[in-house]
Amino acid sequence: MNNSNENSRRTFLKNTIKATAGSVALAGFPTIVPASVFGKNAPSNKINIGQIGIGRIARTHDLAETFKYDVANIMAVADVDRTRLQSGKQMIEGWYAKKTGKANYIDVKIYDDYKALLANKDIDAVIISTPDHWHAQPAIEAALAGKHIYCQKPTSLTIEEGRQMSDIVRKSGVVFQLGSQQRSMNPWPQFKKACELVRNGRIGKLHTVRVGLPSDPAGGNTAEMPVPENLNYDMWLGSTPYIYYTVDRVHSQTDPNSRGGWLRCEQFGAGMITGWGVHHIDIAHWGMNTELTGPIEIEATADFPTKGLWNVHGDYEATMKYANGVNMILSSKNPNGIRFEGSDGWIFVTRGNVGVTASDPTSGKSEKAFDASNPSILTSVIGPNEVHLYESPEQHGNWLDCIQNKKPNISPAEVAHRSCSACLLVHAAMKTPGKLYWDPKKEVFKDNIEANKLLSRPQRFPYGTNYVVKSQNGKVA
Repeated sequence: MNNSNENSRRTFLKNTIKATAGSVALAGFPTIVPASVFGKNAPSNKINIGQIGIGRIARTHDLAETFKYDVANIMAVADVDRTRLQSGKQMIEGWYAKKTGKANYIDVKIYDDYKALLANKDIDAVIISTPDHWHAQPAIEAALAGKHIYCQKPTSLTIEEGRQMSDIVRKSGVVFQLGSQQRSMNPWPQFKKACELVRNGRIGKLHTVRVGLPSDPAGGNTAEMPVPENLNYDMWLGSTPYIYYTVDRVHSQTDPNSRGGWLRCEQFGAGMITGWGVHHIDIAHWGMNTELTGPIEIEATADFPTKGLWNVHGDYEATMKYANGVNMILSSKNPNGIRFEGSDGWIFVTRGNVGVTASDPTSGKSEKAFDASNPSILTSVIGPNEVHLYESPEQHGNWLDCIQNKKPNISPAEVAHRSCSACLLVHAAMKTPGKLYWDPKKEVFKDNIEANKLLSRPQRFPYGTNYVVKSQNGKVA
């Protein structure tokens, strides 16, 4: 490959992971014996996995995809809801019984506190499929425990948490994979192809990227309800302020595959701007070659509900400008997807009518999953001396392969943090009048005290990333 920018990017990611993996020794860091030693199905070659959070996305996506790989041994589950915990154990054991023909093939260990799961030295890796406010802390603690990490997006609730997470993962040397599966070929090869076409100049000089995301509805039952006996509600709230229980702000007690109401509560996330925004902005960054930086200017407006329980943003408009001169325009009115616009044409890419889970929003049958100003652009062949982006067959499989073979993965922690932080910057701009000026190196707003207050949130002791980082006392350096 002759493209110097792509070489620099890949070298940076590769050297970062290699260097940190060799410079830090953590207790319990897993060693995966190569298949050539004992054969691919040897127990020593299995990756023992603990699942943290066993709700909708874990059951219908993360576990379902990971289970397909023989190298994965899903041996433990943690959840604060004992009902979900027990049904998750039964589900996994049922999968293995059907796959192997052995009724008692595995006895899945269960934990009502994920910290006990992380303390299990037999576990090599974890999948974090928790609500958004419970992503950064367990990821940090897993890295400190030497566990490889697959984490659902977004990486964090705040930019401060995301920076803490990325730095500690980098220093630990574990493989961190974000669930930004639009990068992988299955089931959406069009995203990689779109980014390669843009990076190789098929639409001329890129000047604008338009991102379309749906918005969330208002509503939700505000009535206070008794906390179910099976739910550790205090731990579920985690570092966020205590607030009374009502089912519409947590998750269904009867259907573990339904979308939790927490997705629409600002206490636990930022709404669609992070919920789906990480996916689309991640692809935008990939095509723009800005994966390791962020915008320099941001402005946004948004509608917020004035009644009901759910209070994340509704319809919105936002513009971000990057140092390379490209403007990213986000709007709930744009088609759901990413449109790259250059001096010689445009490319539009989206999922089409395929979602990750049954309750995910899709783009609609009227939109082409892959389109361009000139159809010939889409069939253009990327030459051997042009930019060829990282090819991953499937996101979970890529994670497992990179754990086994100690190689860089497609969605590492710093890339993940930058995708998430761009979304959080838009969210901050929704709350702040006027244009914001961002320093992507220092990760602070320039000359705006009020906006900088939105880079972090108070954390309720004894939960929170600040508590974990401070408790380390420099053990990881």
